[in-house]
Order: sequence, then structure tokens, then C-alpha cells
Amino acid sequence: MTDYRETYRIWRSAPWFDEATREELKSIEGDEKEIEDRFYRDLEFGTGGLRGVIGAGTNRMNLYTVGKATQGLANYIIRNGGREKGVAIAFDSRHMSPEFSEAAALCLNANGIQTYRFETLRPTPELSFALRELKCIAGIVVTASHNPPEYNGYKVYWEDGAQITAPKDLEIISEVNRITDFREVKTMDKKAAVDQGLYHVIGEAMDDRYMEELKKQIIHPEAIREMADDIRIVYTPLHGTGNIPVRRILKELGFRHVYVVPEQELPDGDFPTVSYPNPEDPKAFALALELAGQVDADIVLATDPDADRLGVYAKNKADGQYVSFTGNMSGMLIAEYILRERRANHTLPGDGALIKTIVTTNMADRLAGEYGVELIEVLTGFKYIGEQIKFFEECGNRHYVFGLEESYGCLVGTHARDKDAVSAVMALCEAAAWYKKHDMTLWDAMVNLYDRYGYYREGLSTLTYKGADGAEKIGEIMEDLRRNPPERIGNFTVKAIRDYREGTRTDAETGCVEKLTLPKSNVIYYELENDEWCCARPSGTEPKIKFYMGVRGSGLEDAKRRLEQLTGSIHDRLK
Repeated sequence: MTDYRETYRIWRSAPWFDEATREELKSIEGDEKEIEDRFYRDLEFGTGGLRGVIGAGTNRMNLYTVGKATQGLANYIIRNGGREKGVAIAFDSRHMSPEFSEAAALCLNANGIQTYRFETLRPTPELSFALRELKCIAGIVVTASHNPPEYNGYKVYWEDGAQITAPKDLEIISEVNRITDFREVKTMDKKAAVDQGLYHVIGEAMDDRYMEELKKQIIHPEAIREMADDIRIVYTPLHGTGNIPVRRILKELGFRHVYVVPEQELPDGDFPTVSYPNPEDPKAFALALELAGQVDADIVLATDPDADRLGVYAKNKADGQYVSFTGNMSGMLIAEYILRERRANHTLPGDGALIKTIVTTNMADRLAGEYGVELIEVLTGFKYIGEQIKFFEECGNRHYVFGLEESYGCLVGTHARDKDAVSAVMALCEAAAWYKKHDMTLWDAMVNLYDRYGYYREGLSTLTYKGADGAEKIGEIMEDLRRNPPERIGNFTVKAIRDYREGTRTDAETGCVEKLTLPKSNVIYYELENDEWCCARPSGTEPKIKFYMGVRGSGLEDAKRRLEQLTGSIHDRLK
């Protein structure tokens, strides 16, 4: 372990750290726990980039750790002959996002690499789109997605538009880790970078091109035109980047009654109306649901701060109440609508593919079988869905139809290679208009899916362990699960165990071991009876271990009961 006290002393005294940094560190003098937490490790540049609490220290998001990450990326780009292609950069509404994104641009410029930086905040999926449009070698988004206000992050994309995957992820990490002295990080004056033709600004023309690509995905514009005056939509961007693009796409499609939550409309890095700007959290919908009741909304939508994930509520016609949709539910609604209507108008490709992550609902498998498209399963993380699209294009053997993950992310179309809440809003509102034309709500449509494919229900249980001790505890839990594989989890019989780190699937009854084909990852997956399952994995961006699970019941209440039983059994197993 790093001698964190010595590192703290260097940061407090070395002249290459600015005065504000040194003053911030002076203010925690004597607070041993805080000093340890800031300096016990370097903020890890993982397979998706950086994410951490903003502040001074090696284990924090600041101009120095962002600079180190960018210098490592610059070295990798130069080493791979990509200097001339340039890097696209976007940022969200979080504290220090503009500063971090500009620091990254100037570091790249100082290394002779051109940059294309959005003039103001933009959604993450638009960055994925823009770097492809500009034919850049890489892209950077400064965002911490749905994390609390004290966090920020830094995600790296490659030229296909997806976040970096193997082997590039580990190669870039290696370049970043080679930098052991912050004085190795280059930078330059912004005016000089502009004058030398290195620093470029991405303006509104890119927004126009993004909107045009989104609108190409509409299947039934006539349904929108016919029902546009009857659909009422409440939307909240949760103080993030979604406000302008979501309102614009809905307006240009013809929806006339879109009500934006006024208290959450404007960007604000403090996220003052929510404790956690996450569309998975019911509390984030409090103001939106209040407005929905006032305007008699059909659907209620929320995007996270970087607008790559979508949360949904829809009215239940029977009792007038608003029903919460999980990411699996909204993803299945969009997927089924696309598959059904594209088959009906003969635009569904014969070699189509539906892609999901290993922790996404098994209803997707049933849906794919019904419509004759291939179901492809990938590791957790939308970058693996984006990677599949690249493989399809390279091999010419399949066509992407839709991709989704349980954590409220999906992608309609291939204009971007990351989850896109703006396109998800568009698709869901189109589906709502089509269903309303046929005297149905989105909840009616969801019940039809349950009746047809099974009453699937999924859940997530998370345990948080912060700091050095926490990371050790998470590792111990995962190793215990490996050393002591259960035969049963409560009343649920284990049929097979997939260990993605070891690359094996073990049949619990026969002991037969098969090789898994997916990349290695620290994930353990238990196949249960009745098409049910649970899965354990450490978070890649937060100090958490996550337990995902899915059940299939005989009805809505039975599925709810079974999920509660499985969740309780997992908690009992960990006591």
C-alpha cells in the first residue's frame, strides 16, 4: 500500500500543485481518516475511465488526476498513430465538468492532438454520435452519471463510438499507470491551442445532425400526428443535460403537450431537489408525479444527468394511479414495439439481433424467439452491446435491432454506440401514441407482455463498503461465494454456477464444467429453476457489491412474492 502520509506531505508542499489544492489539504491536517481516504491509493482508471469524489488527493477527481488520465490516453493515441484524427469531448452539469473537460482538451493539444469540444453541456450519447461523425480516434465525456453531487467522472470512448473494451481498455490503463509524476502531464495555453488549429468547438450543427438521425428511427409518424394532441407527457431532466434535446425531439415529432418539471429544468450540479439524481430512485420522481397529477399525464419520464438512462411511470387506466416501470420493463416495451411493427411493415431484417446483458430480464430471450431474431448475451456494461454492433459491421453477418440493459439503458438505432435516453424517450412516446390510438396505455401493453411471455420480475440489492477496508470486504465476499458455492439459495435450487472470472459454467447436479465464451470478469451467476437466477458482481464505478436477481411468477403478485423471497434469501446468505 502507498505511504499515504508521505504522498499527502508532497501534495501539501510541492510547488507544482496549485495554492487552492495545498490550502484544501492544509484544512484536513490532523484528520487521519480523511487523509488516508484521499491518499491510500490512486483513483483507479478502470475499464471505463475514472469516477470519484471531487477534491484534492490521489483518490479524488481533480485537475491533476484528470490530467494524468488524459496524458496516458494521449500517449496511447500517439503510440497507435491516431494523433491526426483528434478527440471529441463533452461534459455534463456537474461541478468541475467544464474545467475538467477543458483541461483534458488542452493536455491533448499540448501533445499535438486536435480536440473537438462541445461549447456547452451535452448528453453522453451525443458525444458517441459526434465522435463518429467527426471520425475521431477517441472521445471523452466528463460525467458521473447518476452518482451523488460530490462525484464526477471521466469516460473514454474509441473510434467506433463505444466505450473502450479489451484489449484497448487494459492497454490505455497501462499507459495511465506508467505516469508516476504529475509533472509528466503536458498542457498549453488555450489561445495558443486555438491559434495553432488544435482546439475546436463543436456547435449547434452537430445537434441538428443528431436530431435527424434520431428521427430516422420513427416507425409510425402518422400515429404521432394523429394522437399528438391527446398524449400528455411530463418530463424531468433532473438538473442534467436532457432538457434541451428531449424537448426538441418531442416538439419536432409533433407532441404538443410536454410539461417539464420547472424546479428540475435547469442544469445544477448540486441537484438541489433530489438527494440522488437517479431515475431508478422513486424519490427522484416526486415532483414529476405531482405535476403529472395536475395535468393528467399519460406518461412520466426522467433522464439522469448525462441523459443516457431513462426512468418511466405510466398511468394505470383502471385506478388512475401511476405505475413505476423498471429498466427491464420499459426496455421490453420498446423492444416488442420495434420488433412487432418492423415485422408488420417488412423492415425487420432476417438476420436481426437483440442484445442484452447477463443481468437483464430473461423475458428478452422469449421475445427474441417469438420474433425470430437472435438473442445475444454480453457482460454487464453497455460498451459490450456497442462492441457487438461493431462486430456485426465488420463481419456483415447480423443486423442490430435493439439493445438493452437492466439499469434503465437502451439504444434505438446505431447512430450512437452507447445507451441513449433521448432516443428512448422518442421511442417510448411513439409507442404511447400508437397504443393510445388503439385505446391502450403503456401499462396495458406491459400487462399484455406479461400475459404472453411470463410474469418476469427483477431486482437489485446493493451493499456499500467505502474506503480501503471496504474494498477488502467486497473482495472477501466474492471469494467466499466462490469457495462455498450454495446448493440452494433459500427455497431456490441452484442448477448451475457461472464464474465469469474463471470462465466456467458448472452444472450443480452432474459437476460437468463447460467453458464460457465471454471475456473474464469478476462475476458469479447462479442459474436457478423456473428460468430464475441471481448474480453477484462488484460495481466498477462505486464502492459497492451488487446482487441482481430475476424470477418468473404465475402472476404479478406471485412474481413480487418470489422476488421478495429470493432477495431475503440472499441477505440471509450474507449474514
